[in-house]
Parts: sequence; C-alpha cells; structure tokens
Amino acid sequence: MKKINDSLGILEYLDQFQLNLVFSEESKRKLSLHHFQKGEILCARGEDIQYMYFLIKGKVKIFTTSPEGKSLIVRFKTPLALFGDVEYVKGMNVLHTVEAVSEGMVLRIHFDDLRAMESNRSEFLNFLLEIITQKFYTESHATSLNRLHPVETRLASYLLSLSSEGGGSMFHKEMGTSNLTEIADLIGTSYRHLNRVIRKLCEEGVIKRSQGSLYIEDLSMLRELADGNIYE
Repeated sequence: MKKINDSLGILEYLDQFQLNLVFSEESKRKLSLHHFQKGEILCARGEDIQYMYFLIKGKVKIFTTSPEGKSLIVRFKTPLALFGDVEYVKGMNVLHTVEAVSEGMVLRIHFDDLRAMESNRSEFLNFLLEIITQKFYTESHATSLNRLHPVETRLASYLLSLSSEGGGSMFHKEMGTSNLTEIADLIGTSYRHLNRVIRKLCEEGVIKRSQGSLYIEDLSMLRELADGNIYE
C-alpha cells in the first residue's frame, strides 16, 4: 500500500462515513490514508497485525487457506468495512487473508494508538461492538442462505457479490471455472451439482461460459434469481 499525505482527505472520509464522533481528536491525528492496487494483499492469514483498517473505497475479498493450500472465499466487502477489529480485541494473528479485487483506499491506525486513546471511550467501543455484531449477523445470514435457498439462488448471489458494486458489470478471476471447487464449498454444494446448475443457467442465457470463465449475460434475471441475497 502507498501512503497518501492528505489530512484534508482524511477529514472528508471521516465525515462521509460518519466517523467523526467515533474517534477522539487525538486519534484522528494518528490516522493515515493509504491507496492499494487490485490484487494487493492487505493482510495475510497468520501474520502479526498491528493496525486496524477502515475500507473507504474499493472492494476486497476475504478468504482463508487450509494447510493443504486450498483456499475458501469467506466474504466480499465494500465500504465501510473493518479489518483487524477481531484481532485487536482478541490479541491474535490475522484470521483471514484480505485481498483487493479492485483498487481502493483505507484509513489505518496502529493498535497501540487505539489502546492509548480509545479503550475507555464509549463512542469507539460502541462502534466496535456494532461492527463485530454485524459480522456475526452476516455469517448467520450466509449460513441461512446456504441452508434455505436452492443452489441457483446461491450461485446468483455469489456472482453478484463478485461484480462491480453488485452491478454485474465487472469480471473477476473468481468467476474462472477453475475455481468451481472453491465456489461449491462457499455456497454449500457439490462440484458436480454446481456444474449442472451452471449448464442450466448457460442454457437459459443468464450466464455464459467462455474460455474457462463465467460471464453475466442477463443481469436482471441474475438479480431475480438471487432474490435480494448477496454474499457480503
């Protein structure tokens, strides 16, 4: 990531995302603004993390990797999203890898500064509680989605989560058919059944399979299949 010296920009982002009351004036002076490129790793599973990140622009994917090297996408995030919050509270290493799927921006602050300036401020603690509670809700929603909805709905929701701001226009490498095993794991189905569903949606003109990748052909139909759900 590249640090950007723009104190005015930091204040504008704090105002945009209603973070002015969350941080004390001392903490605001400790915040730094950083730009990241598509494909850049913001934090990697198992590393010693010392900063909390606030995603204010762009989109990232959160994934984990097994000891055998198998990756599983956990979630996609757009602003406003936090990384390092659980690690800050628990004092642990990074739980999941965070990788940019587009270029974007984050605000960053060191854990030591948060402990020194925010550990006794109700505004920050309430904000942190709300964020962590929302993460718990999101995980519960994803579990319910996998249990209660057909694979067509789950796949449509997944493809929308990969697209640009849910708009269906941007292609990401996760749509590559070589990633079907990981996709099947994420949406809770078998590789074989996922292939059958993909063939069905291709025949119906909802998506297209070309040169090892999946493309959205009918965005309105994909949204209808997703039924308001998205893996975010």
